[in-house]
Order: sequence, then structure tokens, then C-alpha cells
Amino acid sequence: MLPFLLFASAQNPEMVRLEDMDLSNVRQGWGNPMKNKSVDGHQLKIGGASFEHGLGTHAVSVINIDLGSDPVLFRAMVGVDDEAGPQGDVDFHVLCDGVEKFNSGVMHLGDAAKAVSIGLKGVKKLTLRVGNGGDEINYDHADWADAMILHYGSQPKTMAIPVEKPYILTPKPPRLPRINGPEVLGARPGRDFVWRVPATGDRPMRFTAKGLPSSLRLDKETGVVLGKAPRRGTYTIALTATNAKGRKSRKVDLVVGDKIALTPPMGWNSWNCFATAVDEAKVRSAAKMFVEKGLVDHGWQYVNIDDCWSIIPHSNDPVLGGPQRQPDGTIRTNGKFPSMKELTDSIHKMGLRAGIYSSPGPTTCGGYTSSYKYEHKDAQAWADWGFDYLKYDWCSYSEVLKPEGLGNLQKPYRDMRAALDKVDRDIVFSLCQYGMGDVWKWGAEVGGNCWRTTGDINDSWDSMSGIGFSQNGHEKFAGPGHWNDPDMLVVGWVGWGPQLHPTKLTPSEQYTHITLWSLLSSPLLIGCDLTKLDDFTLNLLTNDEVLAVNQDRLGKPAHRERVVGDIEVWTRPLADGSYALGIFNRGDGDLDARFSASDVGLKGSARVRDLWRQKDMGVMTSMSVKLKSHGCGLFKLSSVR
Repeated sequence: MLPFLLFASAQNPEMVRLEDMDLSNVRQGWGNPMKNKSVDGHQLKIGGASFEHGLGTHAVSVINIDLGSDPVLFRAMVGVDDEAGPQGDVDFHVLCDGVEKFNSGVMHLGDAAKAVSIGLKGVKKLTLRVGNGGDEINYDHADWADAMILHYGSQPKTMAIPVEKPYILTPKPPRLPRINGPEVLGARPGRDFVWRVPATGDRPMRFTAKGLPSSLRLDKETGVVLGKAPRRGTYTIALTATNAKGRKSRKVDLVVGDKIALTPPMGWNSWNCFATAVDEAKVRSAAKMFVEKGLVDHGWQYVNIDDCWSIIPHSNDPVLGGPQRQPDGTIRTNGKFPSMKELTDSIHKMGLRAGIYSSPGPTTCGGYTSSYKYEHKDAQAWADWGFDYLKYDWCSYSEVLKPEGLGNLQKPYRDMRAALDKVDRDIVFSLCQYGMGDVWKWGAEVGGNCWRTTGDINDSWDSMSGIGFSQNGHEKFAGPGHWNDPDMLVVGWVGWGPQLHPTKLTPSEQYTHITLWSLLSSPLLIGCDLTKLDDFTLNLLTNDEVLAVNQDRLGKPAHRERVVGDIEVWTRPLADGSYALGIFNRGDGDLDARFSASDVGLKGSARVRDLWRQKDMGVMTSMSVKLKSHGCGLFKLSSVR
């Protein structure tokens, strides 16, 4: 109480409440900071106690405050808001000129609020941080209740977050032909097959394919391959691309057997940009942009519709409502998708593949008709419509079976796998159940081609990095035909609805995003509006040497090799005998870092290539690199011998 005794002097200090400051400078892991409300817009409540004033935020969050000329005291009551779910746990930190003065420790849902009172005499900068309690940020709703600063001099103000300008590392592809993409393709005998030869270089370009099975046909002008997969076996196809500048050849193995998705799927998904606002025109536009922007020339292939394409049960909306199914049980689309077959046909003609979404529960996450008790009918409908990919989202299935016990967790995916096995079409099966029950350990067992390992991602450093760097140890369960999925990419213009915004990730953080996901052999699904691709984002998504790491046919994802302070080194072996090495700076400031040939198990020296810059760095035993805050480097190390 000593500070308050001092205020009994002739002049009392002024007070500024935290919620009355400029909140646009608050950085947080999900949602927006809320004045006098929780992050979900409810009354502030911590451990059953209500508060009239304060700031509702979400881990991980940072607020930097310029304290002005004569600050006196900061005080607050902090804790997890009562609206948070059972996974909500956070830690609060207060720093004065970079020195920690308060650490709440991990706080959980239901804990009583903790009081903070810190003298500020002589302090210039106050930093308020909310951590994620040591796990992911799901449900981490954090309150700075009754937070205020007492001061005599100029009024404290929040400090703007520094803006990092985009910087392009990768040179443009040469004008000569260059064939990109995976070196191996998978298919099942007799199934419809669609693929487009990914090739950069000046157009027009002519394609030939020596060794192409007779059941497949190649469009020599576009490079689109259509037809039926041949009988079982491995077919080595010698592809050649020719333009006015020259020609380039490359061999690709078509493996016809029981496996598909021999390399991680690469494509686009509608959710992170359009969410419930998706419609057929937006999906057609995405496919068109794949071709116009040249993404197809680098191996991007899937165009996937997420939630909100079917009927909303009991809705009176003339576009979204109506009978959920045909008299024979076939699922109906809503008015935003008048003809799925025409849509997929148009996608296939471009040499692309189409994806769709459903849930095993009574409704989807968005409240639309899903596949509960109609698994076989829906699988047949998707096959008849021509879909090549299914995202199957747990959502309302908790109303059918509690997500407890391995049997319950596996059941809906075994059921849909059985349904997919009965249709005459190759459909990549993506399990979306947020990592429950360590799905990476059994996803392949229930027939998944990929499986979500975490909750939903958002376009914040803390969400992306928290998800990406938590994947260590999962690599042993992934390989050709079955992949860990840490969720979709959040680069470019995103927004989860009709109102979009540029990603909140800095350019350096976006390099880390693509680098880490490529090292992890993750499915790469672009989540942005492709009509708004700028030069930086397009360059980020079209570095063929980086994408080759993701698509490497050996299919051994990276693991964390070592950690030194804020620096992490991740490595993985590649099919040609070389190694990919990613080095990351998770700190808030630029750092010098070093890696060596021994990090990948090479003795002595190694040939080093910078994959983002597509530049040979020479032969060396170790190499020093400068890494921006939250930035990275990606290198290929090869034995000198």
C-alpha cells in the first residue's frame, strides 16, 4: 500500500486505463483485443469474479507502452477468462525496460485473479505479455482486468508494432524450359487419372512423354495428362518440354498400386480466405488463377472446397435451405454450387484436381448437412461428381460419440474409409480431428492419407510457430501415402470470410512458415485469395528448390536436431543422398547463427546450397548466417565425395 500513501501529497497522479489506449498496436494470437469485454465479447470474468474495466485478449499477446515522462505505477488483476474452454491456460508477464518484474506462472480456467502492482519510477517502456502456458493457444482467453497506469507527466501510449517490408530472395525461373514437381506419382489401377506436367519457361511450350502408358493421353500444348491408370506396376516416363529457348527432359515414375499421395498434396483450400462466403465462382476463380499466375508450373494441383457447400438443415434461406437430400439419399448442394460435376470437369480440363469437405457428425462445423449415416451415399456422390480429395472434419461427431478412447476416435474415419474403398475413384482422405488421441500414431492404420495434428491455425506468429515447431517427434509416423498435417498456409490475403486482410505474419515469418512446412513434408494448401497474389507471395510459393524438399520422394520429414537459445536447427535426408537443413530464429531480435556439416551427420566438409536464393555457397565445414527476427535459412548439404 506504500505507493498509495505517497499519492496523498498535494498533487495526485493521473490515471489512464489500458483499454482506453490505442488497441491497434496490440499483437495477439487470435481475435481482436476487446475494451471492457472478453476476447469473445462477454463481460470480463476471472474465477467467478466480474470486472467492469479491462482488456480482453488472447495468447500469445504483446503490448508495448511508451510510459512518457513521469510514470508512477502499473496495476491490474490478471487471469484466464471464465469463457475459455478447459484447455485454456496462460501465463502473464510484465517487463520494465526489458526486465521482467512480474510472472504469474501458468494460470488455468477457474483460477482466481492475481494482483499486479509495479512501481514505474524511471521506467521508459512497459511490456505486457501473455504466454500460452507452455502448450498451444487454443482457448487461451486472457484478461488484464482493472489494468491502469498512474502517472504525473505526459500520458503513456501504446507503441506501434514495427513493420517489416517484403523482401524477395528467389530469382525468377529461367526462360529455358524446366520441369518441376515430384519425381513420383501414385495411382490405383483403372482409376481416372489427371495430372499436369509442371514446367516453367517461355510459352508456347511443347511436351512429349516417352513411356506414357497407352491408357493415358498427353496434351502436347498444355502438358495435361488424362485417362485411366494402367495395371499395377512402375512406369518410368521420360518427359520433355521444348520452347524457343531450348529443351529440358526429366523422368517421373508412375507407381500404380495400392497407394496414392506418394508426396504431400499441394493445392488451395477455401476456408482461410472465404470460410462461409465460399461459392462456385470463387472456386472457379481459384482454379483459373492457378493457371494464370503459373502456380501449376510449380506443382500446385488441388483446388479444394471447404465447408458450406451443402444445405443448412431447417433453413428458410432460398439459397442455403431446402431438402437436404434427394429421395434416393444423395446429398444436395445449396444454391451457391449449382453443378458440382460441371465444376470438377472444368477443374480437370486444366490438369488440376478437385477437393470437397464433410463431417461424420450430424452437421458440419458451419452447421451444414454432413455425412452421418450416409457415408456410402456421400462417397459415391463425390466420386460421381469427380472429386479427388476429401477433408473429413470431426465437428459435431461429439454428439454421436464422445471423443474418448481409441475406438471412438477411429470409428468415423474407419467408416468413411470403407465407403471410399467401394467407389471407383482415387480420393485423397484427409482426417481433420485436431490431433485427438495422437492421431499421427494411427492415422495410417484407419486409411488416412494425411491427418491434422493440431487445432486451427491463424495468421499470427504465435499460432504458426507454436504449431510448426511442435511437430518434432511426429516425423516417425509419416511417409509416402500418409502425412502429418499441421494445417493450411496463412500467407497472402486471408480473413475467414468476405472481409479479407493481408496476413499478419511478417515477411520473415512467412519464409519460416513455408520453410518449416516444406521440411515437415506437410500437405501444402494455400489459404489465401489467389486473385490478390502480390509479387512477394507468388515468389514465396514458387521456389522450386524449396518445394522439392517438401515433395522429395524419400518422404522422411524433418526433426529438430538441436536448440541453442532462440536458434533451432531442423534436418531431413533427401532421396539423392543429400540433406535439407533449416535454421530458425525464434527470438524477437536479429541474430547470428551457425550450422555445420556435422548437423546432418556428414564428416568434414559439405557442399552447401542456399535453397531460397538458389545459390551455391561452396564447400565448407560450417557456415555463419544472419537471421532476422522470426526468420530462417534453408540449405541443402551434400557430401563432397
